[in-house]
Amino acid sequence: MSNPRSLVLPPLSLYVHIPWCVRKCPYCDFNSHQKNEALPETEYVRKLLDDLQQDSRWAQGRHLQSLFFGGGTPSLFSPQAISQIIEGVDRIIGITEAAEITLEANPGTVEQARFVGYRSAGVNRLSIGIQSFQPRQLEKLGRIHSSDEAVKAIHNASIAGFDNVNIDLMHGLPQQSLEQAIDDLKQAIDLQPTHLSWYQLTIEPNTAFYSQPPAMPGEDLAADIEQAGWEYLASHGYQQYEVSAFSLLEQQSRHNLNYWQFGDYLGIGAGAHGKITAPDQGQVLRTQKTRLPEHYLDHIPVDKWRAVDAQQLTLEFMMNALRLNQGVELDSYTLRTGLELANIQPELEWLEENGLLQLTGGQMATTPLGQRFLNDVIARFMPEE
Repeated sequence: MSNPRSLVLPPLSLYVHIPWCVRKCPYCDFNSHQKNEALPETEYVRKLLDDLQQDSRWAQGRHLQSLFFGGGTPSLFSPQAISQIIEGVDRIIGITEAAEITLEANPGTVEQARFVGYRSAGVNRLSIGIQSFQPRQLEKLGRIHSSDEAVKAIHNASIAGFDNVNIDLMHGLPQQSLEQAIDDLKQAIDLQPTHLSWYQLTIEPNTAFYSQPPAMPGEDLAADIEQAGWEYLASHGYQQYEVSAFSLLEQQSRHNLNYWQFGDYLGIGAGAHGKITAPDQGQVLRTQKTRLPEHYLDHIPVDKWRAVDAQQLTLEFMMNALRLNQGVELDSYTLRTGLELANIQPELEWLEENGLLQLTGGQMATTPLGQRFLNDVIARFMPEE
């Protein structure tokens, strides 16, 4: 497989990681740390902007089309802090006028009280981590909000001026029935969010659930829940555009679409990752920041970066692009990786012949069968041992 040659700069996004949370959930494998004392908000904001200043060279003349505050629990930070970050980002790199600016929030009462402030700060999209509306499931999942707080959070987001709200919801929960999973979806849809992230609970290493696994639905029941959920969401106007992402018309997450279409993104904050195209070097780079918050605060944020080799680059492109129901343009493979499409033509043809991939009109997309067996599809592009 040849090395990348003619790379084209794609759109640019920014991910800002706020690593603290009130309590670590037993299923969470993100870089999040339980808050045991007052947050070093002022110091962390200053460090984030220093971090971005250091990374500004990677913007290469581009302004940001989206900005995403993730965590942890970003809504633990005050609206004033979020405003300072957004203003600093605009000063250092620049944010396009129509940029999507998302903040992840918990439905807790304290966070809800800040929604008006976040909207005034420039946040125009909220992503609210509800996970389930069932009290027993919330308890099993270690969530600290109630079902009532979840409902109020969506209403309060609307009152605060947010007309673009995502609800994070999980299925395949401990001892969950099909009826319970659909009831969660019904309650979510009744709140009329513009977007739903509906994904299966998975047990990840280095989590409390991994050490003490709960009783999970079997494979057949999990598949039935997924199929029934897809049909229910479609019947209520929520279009599936990615494996676990559903939206009303024209309300897809632009930030996440940039990931899946293999755009570029800077990552600032403790443990944040980035992906950068460097045409002058003929390379695509992966960046990573110091993981522990105390280390991040105590040192100049150092960009650990590595060039992605050709085989890994193909795998990463396909892992993202083939998650999208509509797929991507075939030309984007070369534009985003610098590699010739001929390098993967045998794999594409095999997948098409076996009904897993559709190649029409200059597009490549997984078929419904390919979506069902997505891991097997992606495995065709795994680097050779």
